[in-house]
Amino acid sequence: MRLTAFTDYSLRVLIYLAAEPERRATVGEICAAFDIKVNHLTKVVHHLARCGWLTTVRGKGGGLTLAKPAERICVGQVVRDTEGQALPAECFSAEDSHCAILSQCRLKGVLAEAVQAFYAVLDRYTLADITANRQELVQVLRFMAPTLAPTQAAS
Repeated sequence: MRLTAFTDYSLRVLIYLAAEPERRATVGEICAAFDIKVNHLTKVVHHLARCGWLTTVRGKGGGLTLAKPAERICVGQVVRDTEGQALPAECFSAEDSHCAILSQCRLKGVLAEAVQAFYAVLDRYTLADITANRQELVQVLRFMAPTLAPTQAAS
């Protein structure tokens, strides 16, 4: 099963925030760390906040933080929230399936079992598990203070 870029970016945001959970990060800072466009990450952050995975604070001194401890963020649930319903083949969509063998096909059951196994593995891990190497992540991501725009720096 291939995850969408949206899910990939969502997991990256959560990993970034879990690497140094005591500090706030900005969208721009995370974009710079992963070389992701701001407009893409803004949508991801909005979705993650709506789902309750992170907290956003607007204005000066604002930024993003995890909404709950990394130990309470299940990787499988984040993937479900960002991927939506798993549709590994056309036959999983009730209204869009035009497969001629749908009534006799056994592949749908096999694929459903595979999806279930995929999520069973992800459900065994939390954000804390996948960021247990926080010090190394901080070094690789090169955490930086948010940069000020030239007009802000002069004030």
